[in-house]
Amino acid sequence: MKSDVFGLLRAAGPNPEYADKLMLYGRLVGAWNIEATYFEKDGTKREVAGEWYFDWILGGMGVQDILFAAGTAPERRGTSLRCYDPALDSWHIAWMQPWGGEFVNLLGRWVGEDIVQDEIVCSGSRQVRWTFSNVTADSFVWRGEVSTDGGASWFLEQEMRGRRRV
Repeated sequence: MKSDVFGLLRAAGPNPEYADKLMLYGRLVGAWNIEATYFEKDGTKREVAGEWYFDWILGGMGVQDILFAAGTAPERRGTSLRCYDPALDSWHIAWMQPWGGEFVNLLGRWVGEDIVQDEIVCSGSRQVRWTFSNVTADSFVWRGEVSTDGGASWFLEQEMRGRRRV
């Protein structure tokens, strides 16, 4: 018998008890077209089109996404699991893209109008911070920054601009 793990994960919407807090990521639920720019320290950059999908999971206490460049094979795609922690009033986030060996754990929270996600377990001297800003019903900007000096300075490694799919 085949398991329906995805049916068991999916939720119809936010958990009513924490609905206002859950909309931090809940407003991203849906399908997005992505224009990504990757920046190198030598000043060169590369642009890639992609897709990003978000949906409610785990009784509406979490949001899971899948992110990939256009035409990417399923085994090369990445996913994030974001779950709200009422005790911390923050979100635990796990990003993984096994094909590329990427596994990152972050803590997400409101900072002003932005969603700031800071890495909680750094790999060596490299620390990441991922930020959603300018979030509207139809668009957002996501920035991936890296620090190698304990957060004293940050380098913009990637920027994605999302447009909601119709």
